[in-house]
Amino acid sequence: MNERALDGVKVLDLTHHIAGPYCTKLLADFGAEVVKVERPGGDPARRMAPFHHDDADPEKSLVFAYLNTNKQSVTLNLKSGKGIQVLKSLVEESDVLVENFAPRVMPSLGLDFETLQQINPSLVMTSISNFGQTGPYRDYKAADIVEYALGGLMYIFGAYDREPLKHAFNQAQFKAGTDAASATLMAMYHQRLTGEGQRVDVSVQEAVATGLRDVVNNFTYTGAVRRRQPNHSGDLLRMRASADGHLLPNPGIGAGLDWNIVVDFLGLPELDDERFSTPSARLVNAEELGRILDEYFIKQNKYEMFYASHEKRFIFGVVQSPEEVMADPQFEARNYFVDIGHPALGTLKYPGAPFEMSGTPWEARSPAPTLGQHNQEVIGQRLGHTNEQLAQMRAMQII
Repeated sequence: MNERALDGVKVLDLTHHIAGPYCTKLLADFGAEVVKVERPGGDPARRMAPFHHDDADPEKSLVFAYLNTNKQSVTLNLKSGKGIQVLKSLVEESDVLVENFAPRVMPSLGLDFETLQQINPSLVMTSISNFGQTGPYRDYKAADIVEYALGGLMYIFGAYDREPLKHAFNQAQFKAGTDAASATLMAMYHQRLTGEGQRVDVSVQEAVATGLRDVVNNFTYTGAVRRRQPNHSGDLLRMRASADGHLLPNPGIGAGLDWNIVVDFLGLPELDDERFSTPSARLVNAEELGRILDEYFIKQNKYEMFYASHEKRFIFGVVQSPEEVMADPQFEARNYFVDIGHPALGTLKYPGAPFEMSGTPWEARSPAPTLGQHNQEVIGQRLGHTNEQLAQMRAMQII
């Protein structure tokens, strides 16, 4: 058995939905022991579509199944005194606590960082929220598209003559989860060196804003505002329809590639013309250039173009469907997609390691837990509650 990078690290997971669970998933997948604390009704992500075979069952959410591999699940009602008592017992023996409630929630439960630090002075407490623990927006609600908009990234996405766009799904949440996992590991490194715990404050808005990079620098130093780019037909970097889908032809003109090389590669002698020989000429004659390129690429096979272009060291790409992604030889060669068995879902393929580590690799040790699957093991055996006490807590809806 391979040694795991985070063996022996105990994480108390009070997260739900996406950003927090992705943070703790990254920790769990590299060996941390993660105890996921769910309300008696379960993490709301258990009711997020899509569901396996469209069966809206809380154990069949594919989102939840992906985000919660390698974790244990216990149920606790944190609105009850006994539930808080049990949680504090778990805090006492944990290295890390991760939560993504609204900033007011943990203090309202008597679980603010100062209180938890009295129980466990070395605790690292990572809090993920829409706008962080401070500032005028801290209590505002938000969705992924709101984070994109207020983070500033959405302003530069989309076509010049259309409204701004955002990436599909919940990329802001995943970015915040990634940042939170990285920050947690840094705080843990300090914890191991000094024995001191600390609070890690992750703002989803700021996680989005870190992607702005040169946009902010350009404005700060020159006053220039980057805008969404025009999508004129002669743009050499524009997506093109092919006979079997779409491809992204990029011959690397910006890197100083000779236009004649592009003409020879495409086999289009009509492009060997003064109207297209320089960047400025191609811009002036963009409509005609675009017509020629569109007529050419619509007759091509996207993969034939892809492989041929890379023999010339061009930067071509193809737009792959989910089926094509699963069959991609690069993913296959690196064994990226993995099979994980689940009691309610059966065996399904999941995205695998987000990065490779030669000595302490990523590992899918167990599927996402069923709701409260580990109550007996964690609350009973680890914390010393008897079967009678567990039964009483169930009857009182504490677990």
